[in-house]
Amino acid sequence: TRVKSADGLFDLPVVITYPVNFDPTKKYPVLISIYGGPNAGTVYDRWRPAGGASQWWAQEGMIQVAFDNRASGHFGKVGLNYIHRQLGKYEIEDYMDCGRWLRKQSWVDSNKVAITGGSFGGYMTCMALTYGADVFNFGIANSSVTDWHLYDSHYTERFMDTPGENPEGYKITSVMTYADKYKGLLRIVHGTSDDNVHMQNSIQLINKLEEGRKHFEFMLYPGERHGIGGNSQNKAIHSRNEAYSFYYQNLLGKPMPAAFWGGPTGSTQRGF
Repeated sequence: TRVKSADGLFDLPVVITYPVNFDPTKKYPVLISIYGGPNAGTVYDRWRPAGGASQWWAQEGMIQVAFDNRASGHFGKVGLNYIHRQLGKYEIEDYMDCGRWLRKQSWVDSNKVAITGGSFGGYMTCMALTYGADVFNFGIANSSVTDWHLYDSHYTERFMDTPGENPEGYKITSVMTYADKYKGLLRIVHGTSDDNVHMQNSIQLINKLEEGRKHFEFMLYPGERHGIGGNSQNKAIHSRNEAYSFYYQNLLGKPMPAAFWGGPTGSTQRGF
């Protein structure tokens, strides 16, 4: 489907995976998976077979959603022009428009709208639980950028120019600027050896939330880099299962099956 952006300029693409035996008279929790980076769309008009995890959540009664913003590549340079010197602002606002549309649907439990992503998707998730806290209730942010001052200059300055040239742009796109708006529940996940998005991004957000006496969750992975589990299969399984446990507790309202944790070596009985 398509959702009109608030300024009326873009029809944002949305793909929805409905639960098995979907009943439009019932209300379901929603899990939104996003990335959001420049020219990096996730929603395309083509067949994409559902993986094991997606099939499992469909059986468990979860609506799964992905959507793209104006800078995702679908709208060419016209869309990408909006992010110049304000990388993240229009992206999260477009996601909020899609989130508001979802919350208006009769089959959505508006108290259980979760969002998750990694890297730029983690940044979008952090923004969703702060800047967009009136739209999104829960989030898991993996390996997240939280302030463009802290990311690689060769990437950042391509879109943002330097901090000296664009101080206001860096301010309005920082998660820390909106930390006082935080509510709901955010889980922050980061590896200590992440050499792409340095862990200082998460540490600075954690510090800000603690200073604001905000409740949140944090999971640290010693020795892991930008993709959790690159150095340890057990940690990959641990990270996945902790996310699943978060969804069971906060979205589905029931315990995660014990079989997910598997045996002492970390192997599981589930294939996803």
